[in-house]
Amino acid sequence: MSDRYARQVALAHVGADGQARLAAASVLVVGSGGLGCPVLQYLAAAGVGRLVIVDHDVVEASNLHRQPLYSMDDVGSPKVAAARAALLQLNPTITVETLAGRATPDNAARLVADADIVVDAADSLATTYVLNDACQALARPLVSASALGLSGYVGAFCAGAPSYRAVFPDMPARAATCSSAGVLGSVVGVIGSLQAQFVLQLILAIMPAPLGRLVTFDAARLSFGGFAFHDAAEPDGPLLRYISPREVTADDVVVDLRSPDEAPVSPFDHAVRLEVDIIDTLMDDHPPSAGRIVLCCHSGLRAWRAGRHLRDRGFTRLALVALADGTP
Repeated sequence: MSDRYARQVALAHVGADGQARLAAASVLVVGSGGLGCPVLQYLAAAGVGRLVIVDHDVVEASNLHRQPLYSMDDVGSPKVAAARAALLQLNPTITVETLAGRATPDNAARLVADADIVVDAADSLATTYVLNDACQALARPLVSASALGLSGYVGAFCAGAPSYRAVFPDMPARAATCSSAGVLGSVVGVIGSLQAQFVLQLILAIMPAPLGRLVTFDAARLSFGGFAFHDAAEPDGPLLRYISPREVTADDVVVDLRSPDEAPVSPFDHAVRLEVDIIDTLMDDHPPSAGRIVLCCHSGLRAWRAGRHLRDRGFTRLALVALADGTP
């Protein structure tokens, strides 16, 4: 064995057998931004044999303070291409595959089925729930994380542990982003490194197992916390699921929750235009016993809020569409 892995092979937790498990492992990483960069760097350096990177974005100068996988020469390039080049320069013995796009209801099951472990490093809550549902159905571990401001968390879900929905059954009313709320690059690095640690412990079977555990980090207090959620119950009742725009049919009642100023033309010709705050008006013409109602918006967050409201009022045939994840 080369000197490349000598320091980790020396660990009783790794050894030659563990290094062989790393080389045989396939990890899907959705998102190659602030979280994805440290995840990819540490997994590649550790010798994980196959990395599959999914990201739709390009490198921007504003990324560089928290995404050190990239350089000024990469600005304007697709992140997946720049990430692949950097990772193979770091470790040319591994395989790096890329998809310059998003993980969506159209491709999530295929992507998840082809991986041993799934890393959610995306910046979309809709994507997180899509990945969760695919991992839950296919019994794949999901290592999901979030970082914003001076804090963040990482947890390991599915594959015998409770799903992300069991711990986070509902979305927040509003979701801040790095651009709106800000984030310190080193905080993202800590959380992304913890994600990589979770993945490595899963591959190497280091105990305690990360599945069913969530770790938090608060840089403002310089403290770590967290909890185990092995006994968390899956949510009852009909789930709010995201579907592909291509799954919408002519029989569906489609509600586009974006304003005409935001989106002058809806991709669905028969869509009703309503804002979330007046979604109750839909009930006058479409009682709960009527056909399926499909709620759509850009990020999927407003669709979730509207869907939750209708579900609480007896509607069970509901579906959500995040148009940012693939408009027809």
